[in-house]
Amino acid sequence: MEPNGLKYAGVDGCRKGWFLVSIDEHCLNFSFAIFGDIKTLWLTTQQCERILIDIPIGLSNSKPRLCDVFARKLLHTRGSSVFPTPTRNAVYASNYEDAKGINFKLSGKKISQQAWNISRKIREVDEFLAASHDAHGKIRESHPEICFWALAGGKPMAFPKKSEQGIKERLQLLQTHCQIAEAIFLEAKQKYLRKDLALDDILDAIVLAITAASPIETIGAIPEIPERDDRNIAMEIVYTNRYLN
Repeated sequence: MEPNGLKYAGVDGCRKGWFLVSIDEHCLNFSFAIFGDIKTLWLTTQQCERILIDIPIGLSNSKPRLCDVFARKLLHTRGSSVFPTPTRNAVYASNYEDAKGINFKLSGKKISQQAWNISRKIREVDEFLAASHDAHGKIRESHPEICFWALAGGKPMAFPKKSEQGIKERLQLLQTHCQIAEAIFLEAKQKYLRKDLALDDILDAIVLAITAASPIETIGAIPEIPERDDRNIAMEIVYTNRYLN
Protein backbone atom coordinates (compact mmCIF):
# COMPACT_ATOMS: atom_id res chain seq x y z
CA MET A 1 0.00 0.00 0.00
CA GLU A 2 1.25 3.46 -0.85
CA PRO A 3 2.03 5.89 2.03
CA ASN A 4 -0.74 8.24 0.89
CA GLY A 5 -3.34 5.65 1.91
CA LEU A 6 -2.22 5.59 5.53
CA LYS A 7 -2.76 8.15 8.28
CA TYR A 8 -0.06 7.53 10.87
CA ALA A 9 3.69 7.59 10.47
CA GLY A 10 6.90 7.10 12.39
CA VAL A 11 10.19 8.54 11.14
CA ASP A 12 13.72 7.73 12.26
CA GLY A 13 16.99 9.06 10.94
CA CYS A 14 19.20 6.54 9.17
CA ARG A 15 22.45 6.59 7.22
CA LYS A 16 20.65 7.14 3.92
CA GLY A 17 18.36 9.87 5.24
CA TRP A 18 14.99 9.29 6.88
CA PHE A 19 13.24 5.93 7.29
CA LEU A 20 9.45 6.20 7.24
CA VAL A 21 6.92 3.61 8.39
CA SER A 22 3.24 4.35 7.72
CA ILE A 23 0.33 2.33 9.14
CA ASP A 24 -3.43 2.57 9.45
CA GLU A 25 -5.26 2.94 12.75
CA HIS A 26 -6.06 -0.78 12.93
CA CYS A 27 -2.50 -1.99 12.29
CA LEU A 28 -3.61 -3.96 9.24
CA ASN A 29 -1.76 -2.19 6.43
CA PHE A 30 1.64 -0.59 6.14
CA SER A 31 4.24 0.90 3.87
CA PHE A 32 7.82 1.99 4.37
CA ALA A 33 10.45 3.92 2.47
CA ILE A 34 13.72 5.81 2.84
CA PHE A 35 13.78 9.48 1.87
CA GLY A 36 16.93 11.49 1.27
CA ASP A 37 15.56 14.66 2.83
CA ILE A 38 12.73 15.76 5.10
CA LYS A 39 11.08 17.98 2.47
CA THR A 40 10.54 15.04 0.11
CA LEU A 41 9.23 12.94 2.98
CA TRP A 42 6.73 15.67 3.87
CA LEU A 43 5.40 15.82 0.32
CA THR A 44 4.59 12.11 0.61
CA THR A 45 2.97 12.29 4.06
CA GLN A 46 1.00 15.55 4.11
CA GLN A 47 -2.25 13.58 4.24
CA CYS A 48 -1.21 11.90 7.51
CA GLU A 49 -3.00 12.88 10.69
CA ARG A 50 0.06 12.41 12.88
CA ILE A 51 3.77 12.00 12.11
CA LEU A 52 6.16 11.28 14.97
CA ILE A 53 9.86 11.78 14.37
CA ASP A 54 12.88 10.91 16.47
CA ILE A 55 14.68 14.24 16.24
CA PRO A 56 14.64 17.28 18.52
CA ILE A 57 11.99 19.82 17.50
CA GLY A 58 11.97 23.14 19.30
CA LEU A 59 15.42 24.33 20.32
CA SER A 60 16.38 26.29 23.41
CA ASN A 61 19.12 28.90 23.44
CA SER A 62 19.58 29.23 27.18
CA LYS A 63 18.95 26.04 29.18
CA PRO A 64 18.39 22.29 28.87
CA ARG A 65 14.98 21.34 27.53
CA LEU A 66 12.65 20.01 30.23
CA CYS A 67 11.38 17.26 27.94
CA ASP A 68 14.90 15.78 27.76
CA VAL A 69 15.42 16.08 31.51
CA PHE A 70 12.08 14.44 32.35
CA ALA A 71 12.51 11.68 29.76
CA ARG A 72 15.91 10.66 31.16
CA LYS A 73 14.39 10.35 34.64
CA LEU A 74 11.53 8.20 33.39
CA LEU A 75 13.84 5.81 31.55
CA HIS A 76 16.22 5.17 34.47
CA THR A 77 18.74 2.61 33.09
CA ARG A 78 17.96 3.61 29.49
CA GLY A 79 18.16 7.32 30.31
CA SER A 80 21.43 7.79 28.49
CA SER A 81 19.56 7.22 25.22
CA VAL A 82 18.10 10.72 25.65
CA PHE A 83 20.99 13.11 25.26
CA PRO A 84 20.80 16.85 26.00
CA THR A 85 19.71 18.68 22.85
CA PRO A 86 22.16 21.35 21.65
CA THR A 87 21.05 24.96 21.60
CA ARG A 88 19.87 26.26 18.23
CA ASN A 89 23.01 28.38 17.74
CA ALA A 90 25.22 25.37 18.47
CA VAL A 91 23.31 23.25 15.95
CA TYR A 92 24.17 25.83 13.27
CA ALA A 93 27.88 25.93 14.15
CA SER A 94 30.34 24.92 11.43
CA ASN A 95 32.28 22.38 13.50
CA TYR A 96 32.18 20.45 16.76
CA GLU A 97 34.67 22.62 18.64
CA ASP A 98 32.73 25.78 17.84
CA ALA A 99 29.47 24.06 18.77
CA LYS A 100 30.85 23.09 22.18
CA GLY A 101 31.97 26.63 22.87
CA ILE A 102 28.70 28.19 21.73
CA ASN A 103 26.62 25.74 23.71
CA PHE A 104 28.65 26.28 26.88
CA LYS A 105 28.42 30.04 26.57
CA LEU A 106 24.64 29.97 26.14
CA SER A 107 23.64 27.17 28.51
CA GLY A 108 26.63 26.35 30.68
CA LYS A 109 26.74 22.86 29.13
CA LYS A 110 29.01 21.32 26.53
CA ILE A 111 27.53 18.96 23.95
CA SER A 112 28.42 15.34 23.33
CA GLN A 113 29.93 14.01 20.14
CA GLN A 114 26.75 11.97 19.71
CA ALA A 115 24.62 15.10 19.80
CA TRP A 116 26.90 16.84 17.32
CA ASN A 117 26.78 13.84 14.99
CA ILE A 118 23.05 14.34 14.42
CA SER A 119 23.18 18.15 14.40
CA ARG A 120 22.92 18.17 10.60
CA LYS A 121 19.59 16.35 10.82
CA ILE A 122 18.41 18.61 13.66
CA ARG A 123 19.28 21.62 11.52
CA GLU A 124 17.54 20.10 8.48
CA VAL A 125 14.27 19.68 10.40
CA ASP A 126 14.61 23.08 12.08
CA GLU A 127 15.06 24.82 8.72
CA PHE A 128 12.19 22.85 7.22
CA LEU A 129 9.78 23.80 10.04
CA ALA A 130 10.83 27.45 9.81
CA ALA A 131 9.72 27.43 6.17
CA SER A 132 6.76 25.03 6.42
CA HIS A 133 4.25 26.26 8.97
CA ASP A 134 1.61 23.81 7.72
CA ALA A 135 3.76 20.99 9.16
CA HIS A 136 3.60 22.43 12.68
CA GLY A 137 1.52 20.27 14.98
CA LYS A 138 1.42 17.44 12.47
CA ILE A 139 5.11 16.52 12.60
CA ARG A 140 5.85 16.15 16.32
CA GLU A 141 8.88 15.01 18.24
CA SER A 142 8.92 11.68 20.00
CA HIS A 143 11.58 9.30 21.31
CA PRO A 144 11.58 5.54 20.64
CA GLU A 145 12.71 4.52 24.12
CA ILE A 146 9.95 6.61 25.70
CA CYS A 147 7.48 4.95 23.31
CA PHE A 148 8.74 1.48 24.25
CA TRP A 149 8.56 2.48 27.92
CA ALA A 150 4.94 3.57 27.48
CA LEU A 151 3.89 0.45 25.53
CA ALA A 152 5.46 -1.68 28.28
CA GLY A 153 3.29 -0.07 30.92
CA GLY A 154 5.89 2.36 32.19
CA LYS A 155 8.88 0.01 32.22
CA PRO A 156 12.13 0.78 30.40
CA MET A 157 13.55 -1.90 28.14
CA ALA A 158 15.94 -4.32 29.85
CA PHE A 159 18.53 -4.57 27.06
CA PRO A 160 20.36 -2.04 24.84
CA LYS A 161 18.52 -1.56 21.57
CA LYS A 162 21.41 -2.59 19.33
CA SER A 163 22.02 -5.90 21.12
CA GLU A 164 20.48 -9.16 19.92
CA GLN A 165 18.47 -9.39 23.15
CA GLY A 166 17.37 -5.78 22.80
CA ILE A 167 16.14 -6.25 19.24
CA LYS A 168 14.22 -9.38 20.23
CA GLU A 169 12.75 -7.71 23.33
CA ARG A 170 11.51 -4.69 21.40
CA LEU A 171 10.16 -6.69 18.46
CA GLN A 172 8.15 -8.95 20.76
CA LEU A 173 6.66 -5.91 22.50
CA LEU A 174 5.76 -4.29 19.18
CA GLN A 175 4.09 -7.47 17.93
CA THR A 176 1.84 -7.60 21.01
CA HIS A 177 0.52 -4.13 20.12
CA CYS A 178 0.49 -4.37 16.32
CA GLN A 179 -0.02 -7.62 14.42
CA ILE A 180 1.97 -6.42 11.40
CA ALA A 181 5.03 -5.21 13.35
CA GLU A 182 7.11 -8.31 12.67
CA ALA A 183 6.15 -8.27 8.98
CA ILE A 184 7.28 -4.65 8.67
CA PHE A 185 10.56 -5.46 10.42
CA LEU A 186 11.34 -8.52 8.32
CA GLU A 187 10.45 -6.89 4.99
CA ALA A 188 12.50 -3.77 5.72
CA LYS A 189 15.39 -5.90 6.98
CA GLN A 190 15.38 -7.84 3.73
CA LYS A 191 14.96 -4.83 1.43
CA TYR A 192 17.72 -2.57 2.77
CA LEU A 193 21.40 -3.14 3.44
CA ARG A 194 22.60 -2.62 7.03
CA LYS A 195 24.98 0.10 5.84
CA ASP A 196 21.88 2.07 4.82
CA LEU A 197 19.40 1.09 7.52
CA ALA A 198 20.22 -0.45 10.90
CA LEU A 199 17.88 -2.93 12.57
CA ASP A 200 17.22 -0.59 15.49
CA ASP A 201 16.26 2.15 13.02
CA ILE A 202 13.49 -0.12 11.74
CA LEU A 203 12.23 -0.87 15.25
CA ASP A 204 12.35 2.82 16.20
CA ALA A 205 10.26 3.88 13.21
CA ILE A 206 7.72 1.12 13.90
CA VAL A 207 7.23 2.09 17.54
CA LEU A 208 6.82 5.73 16.55
CA ALA A 209 4.18 4.76 13.99
CA ILE A 210 2.29 2.60 16.50
CA THR A 211 2.36 5.46 18.98
CA ALA A 212 1.12 7.89 16.32
CA ALA A 213 -1.80 5.55 15.58
CA SER A 214 -2.96 5.50 19.21
CA PRO A 215 -6.36 7.12 19.87
CA ILE A 216 -6.07 10.89 20.08
CA GLU A 217 -7.32 10.93 23.68
CA THR A 218 -4.35 8.77 24.73
CA ILE A 219 -1.70 10.98 23.13
CA GLY A 220 0.29 12.83 25.77
CA ALA A 221 3.51 14.81 25.92
CA ILE A 222 6.47 15.23 28.22
CA PRO A 223 6.13 17.66 29.91
CA GLU A 224 2.33 17.84 30.01
CA ILE A 225 2.46 21.56 29.27
CA PRO A 226 5.42 21.91 26.90
CA GLU A 227 7.87 24.79 26.95
CA ARG A 228 8.08 26.77 23.73
CA ASP A 229 11.16 28.06 22.00
CA ASP A 230 11.70 31.54 20.60
CA ARG A 231 9.83 30.51 17.42
CA ASN A 232 6.86 29.34 19.52
CA ILE A 233 7.55 25.70 18.67
CA ALA A 234 6.68 23.18 21.41
CA MET A 235 9.62 21.41 23.05
CA GLU A 236 8.01 18.08 23.86
CA ILE A 237 8.32 14.30 23.59
CA VAL A 238 5.08 12.64 22.49
CA TYR A 239 3.96 9.23 23.78
CA THR A 240 0.76 7.25 24.44
CA ASN A 241 -0.59 6.86 27.97
CA ARG A 242 -2.91 4.06 26.85
CA TYR A 243 -1.04 1.35 28.77
CA LEU A 244 0.16 3.32 31.78
CA ASN A 245 -1.43 2.80 35.18
